[in-house]
Order: sequence, then C-alpha cells, then structure tokens
Amino acid sequence: MAMDADRTRAEELREQLEYHNHRYYVLDDPVIPDAEYDALLRELEQIEARYPELVTTDSPTQRVGSAPREDLPSYRHALPMMSLQSIFTEEELRGFVDHVREGAGEQVTYSAELKFDGLAVELVYEEGVLTVAATRGDGTTGEDVTDNVRTIRSVPLRLLRPGGRPAPALLEVRGEIYMPIDGFEQLNRRREEAGEPPFANPRNAAAGSVRQLDSAVTARRPLAMFAYGVGRVEGLGLVSQEQMRHELQTLGLAVNEHFGICANVEEMLAFYTTIQQIRDGLPYEIDGVVFKVNELSARRELGERSRNPRWAVAYKFPPRQVTTRVRAILAGVGRTGAITPVADLEPVRVGGVTVSRATLHNQDEIDRKDVRIGDTVVIQRAGDVIPQVVGVVLSQRPAGTEPYHLPDHCPVCGTAVVREQGDPITRCPSMDCPAQIEGRIEHFASKGALDIEGLGERWVQILVREGLVHHLPDIFDLHKDQLLALDRMADKSAQNLLDAIEGAKHTTLPRFLVGLNILHVGEHVADVLAQSMGSVEAITDASVERLQAIHEIGPQIADSVHGFFAQETNRQIVHDLLQRGITFEQQATEATEQTLAGKKIVLTGGLAGFTRDEATAAIQRLGGRVTSSVSKSTDLVVAGVDPGSKYDKAVQLGIPILDEDQFRALLAGERPPEVQRRLEL
Repeated sequence: MAMDADRTRAEELREQLEYHNHRYYVLDDPVIPDAEYDALLRELEQIEARYPELVTTDSPTQRVGSAPREDLPSYRHALPMMSLQSIFTEEELRGFVDHVREGAGEQVTYSAELKFDGLAVELVYEEGVLTVAATRGDGTTGEDVTDNVRTIRSVPLRLLRPGGRPAPALLEVRGEIYMPIDGFEQLNRRREEAGEPPFANPRNAAAGSVRQLDSAVTARRPLAMFAYGVGRVEGLGLVSQEQMRHELQTLGLAVNEHFGICANVEEMLAFYTTIQQIRDGLPYEIDGVVFKVNELSARRELGERSRNPRWAVAYKFPPRQVTTRVRAILAGVGRTGAITPVADLEPVRVGGVTVSRATLHNQDEIDRKDVRIGDTVVIQRAGDVIPQVVGVVLSQRPAGTEPYHLPDHCPVCGTAVVREQGDPITRCPSMDCPAQIEGRIEHFASKGALDIEGLGERWVQILVREGLVHHLPDIFDLHKDQLLALDRMADKSAQNLLDAIEGAKHTTLPRFLVGLNILHVGEHVADVLAQSMGSVEAITDASVERLQAIHEIGPQIADSVHGFFAQETNRQIVHDLLQRGITFEQQATEATEQTLAGKKIVLTGGLAGFTRDEATAAIQRLGGRVTSSVSKSTDLVVAGVDPGSKYDKAVQLGIPILDEDQFRALLAGERPPEVQRRLEL
C-alpha cells in the first residue's frame, strides 16, 4: 500500500514539476518560487530513491528544465548542460564539502563565482569562429538561437588569438546571457510608452529577447553575457576552473570580475557574505553564489548525478521581504485549467522591482496562511523572480474581514470546478474553456499527441488571437486563404501546415487520448486504456468500476477519466473531432505487443536512428518497460554512443548489452542466444 501511495504521489509530482518547468524554461513565466520548486523536486527524488522501479525516463529528476520550443530550431548538446544543486544553509554547504572530501580527498580547492539570473547558453566555436549558439533547453536538446546571439556585443564572433597562437580547434563555452538593470528599466519604459506590457524582471526580459523569431528584435535589446564554463575543448589543456576563466578571457570572452579561490568552508562563507553585502550595488541581478571544485581532475573523480554534477552547488540568497496591503484576491484560470488565486496588492518595491500582484498558489495555501482581502501581508521575491505572500501581519488586520474561498465555478466559462482528493489544485475540467484553448491546442499538436508539425506556440497564439480558432476542432476547418491573410505566413508555410493537420487525422488511439490532456493520462496510461477498451466510444461510456477493473488503472486515474467524459462539453469536442475525420490505426496484435512483456530495459548513450522517446515507445509497444538505472533485475541494456557508467555496471553484472543494430533486430523479433536466455528467465 505504501508503494502504491508513493507511485500516485510520484505521478502527481512529475505532472506538477513538468508544468512548472514549462512555465519557467519555455514560457519564461514561472508561477512558483525556486524554493517551492526545489521542495517538490526533492520530494520526488526521495520517493524514487526508496523505489528505484518508480523512476521513469521522462521524470524531471532525469532531465534539466523543459523541452525546447517547437517554433525554434533545435540543437543537441554534445555534452549535457546540467543544472546545479541548490542549497540554502551553511549546514548544506558543509555537507557538500564533506562529500567532496570523501570522493576526492582533502587537498581540493573551490572556485567561488556569482550565480547570475539570466538564460544559460552554449556557444560553439570551431577553429575560433562562432558556429552555433543554443539555449540549455532540457539539458540534452536546446534551441538554436545563433542568429540572435550574434547580435550581442559581448559575444565574440571570432576568438582572439593572443601572440598569434592558433585558436582551439573546438571550444564549447557555457555562460549566462543577462540584461543589465538599467537597460531593463529603459526597455520597460519604452514598452509602457508604446502601450506594451512591461517585463516582470530582467531574467524574463533576457530569456524572451534571446528566443525571438526575429533577430532584429534581439539586436535592439540591451543584452550581455558572462562565460563561466566549457563543454568539449580541443587544444587548451585545461586543468582548473581558475585557468579556464583566464583562457576564456584571453580568447575575448567576458568573465565576471567577482571570483575567488577558497580552501575551506570558512573562506567560502566569507565570500558568500561579501557578495550578499554588495549585491544591491551590482548592475545586474544575481540570486546566489556558485561554488565549484577548482581542479578538473577532482571533478572527474566525483562525477555527476542524473541532473547535476557532484562537484558544484549554487548557494542561494535568502529572499527579500516587504509589507503591503491586499486590495483584492483574484481567481485566474491557467492554460492547463488550474485555477490560481492571486493577491492584488498596493504596489510596493521589492528587490528593485515594483510588485502589485503575488501568487497565493491554491486554496490550501490561502487557508494555511489565512490571507484575507484588506490584510497587511509580508511579500518576498523568492529566488528574486516570483513575488509570493509569506504571511499575514495579524496585528494590522481590519475588523470584519472574511476568509476567502475560490469560486465554485470557473470564472471564465462557468463550468463547475473540480478538485481531486489530495490534490491542492482546483481545476476547470472543460476542454472548451476559452482560457485553456491555446494550451489545449498546443498539447493536442505536440509530439507525444497528434504531432502536428508547425503548429507550435506562436502560431497557436496567432490563430486564436485572429479569431480563426475558438475551439479545438476548429484547427481542422482552417483554409489556405485564412492562413495567407496572416502576417508572415507564406504560401508554402500555409500549405505545409494544412498538410500536417490533414496528416494528423490518421493517428492512434493512445496518441488521441494523450492529446485530450486528461489528468493522469500520459503515454503509458493511454496505451493501457486503448489496449483494454479498444475504442473511444468504450472509454467515453465506461463506468468508474469498469475502468478500475483494468490492470494498472487505479481509483485516481479511473475517477479522472470518468470525470473528464462526464463533462458534456468534453464529449461534444471528442465527437466533433471524430466528425472532422480523425481515424485510428489498428492496434497491434496481442502476440506482437507481448514479446518483451514484463522485461526491464535500460537505454544509455545516444542512438543515431532513434530519439530517446522513440526508443522508449518501441519497447513499450512490445510490452517492455524502460527503467533509468541498471540493477540485478535489469534484463537488457541498449547502449548507444558514449554510454557512460550504466554500460560499466551492466558489464559488471553480466547483463546482455545490445548495440543499435542489435536493438533494431530485437524490435524486429530477432534474438541472439544470450539475449534469448535472459528473456526466458
């Protein structure tokens, strides 16, 4: 029972974390502070540590950030761009140093640098010439923003060659693009004068500027970059972070002046305190200090976790706090249907930014803090990004205030809201809610659903804004003349989009179910439902009891699916989609589906002919299960390029290892004898 509860909680945490990853990395519009995100991630890490079999390949613990935007070209990093583990206390810093000493000895030193609040990027220089600039994205694949980054004056297009020495054959530079505070304020003044909404903070402004589709817009923005690390390097012979900084600066890249080498915790704490004291006088925003093991040889000994290195941490600053008054509490409806209460505040300056609204997260948070209209509240910019209400100053509460409760019906479409037991989020369940239409279409068109190429965030926004799409089925009614009337839509692009939409009509039932964006129904659950029920009509009409009778469908999923189809608007949209000509491929036979039934398979390294998602889907179609770590219970390991420690462990445990050609053969039904023996165990 404990494991079942943890499995359910892990699914909830993954959904919440992916949502917040999307808000932060893709939309540049986070809705919770870093500390709250870190708490959710730590809880998921603890569950997965207790039950390694619950780890999924798409778990946020196995990746960094979120997927790149579909309307920008993608770029696959040769080496992953990992995030840093965040710490918040002196005790955690001492724990980090203890772990380093255990793994690399007592003689290591630590570099100390600022943690900038901007957008992480990688610059690729070949023979000294900038060839690629990409965002971090999900750590493995980012967005190609080369043309935009070329407009940033602090980014050299060609590396310097002091003394006439040759440029490195290859240099991958990691750094942070940021917007100086004075430039940010000037930009916002210009936007307000032009009637445009101001950016919330310099970080959002920098991220939005770098990820423009028009590089001319980026060129007009006051951006700069600091370099702080490298990926692949050929020709420099680097041995330490200190030397790396010197080499980068010598080659013409900007590095930050605030840097130190620390021999112990006391020196690290002294650097942290000094930076905290001068922070308000800096011309750019920072939210902490980064400590790294200085010696690169020691870093190699320490290695990496799945999402961050063991040799570095980000010691975050405490959030800043002020008081102000709550003028009103507003219920907003997000793109996913989540109804979020927001405090409308008397404007107040927090950390150099004027704040007039702060998230209250959900009804549980309002109840816990007892926030009421008219209250004086303590506000902080947690992580120096999102304002949040810390608490109420009860001594200043006016007489006659009443507890606040979220509305019983969606404030946008009027549908009765729902809230599952144990879920802190109240939701509007209607697919036809105007507040959700953009998010619903983007999800429906995403790669895991109907995979409509070209129908990304930007064009969805335009189609909705121009009134061409009001409901999800409307995308199948678009005509070429409508598209050609849109700004920047050429004839070929219009035809390609219409062809992609038409092609998406022939799909699979699991993909269609994923596209409906039913709570708790991801790729695996959709496949289970499709295999068991066989048709949309059967799933639509199924009772909770019938759904629960399906293996792997528990009460929470059954209630969610039944509740979704109990909404008449949702049933109507499904009917309208089918009327537009959506058809489903025949499900594979049971015999084919079960050739890897119950087998645990680990994917490691890069596969030339498959994305990780495609390889996972191929295994799942044959009944297998992809796990993230190698153990005695692992049946097979599929190893691509640069497989790493998972390959070594598989060799140690005697687990069969397939290369990509053997993997293809396995999917086609061929099995070498040693693999056959393992699968028969």
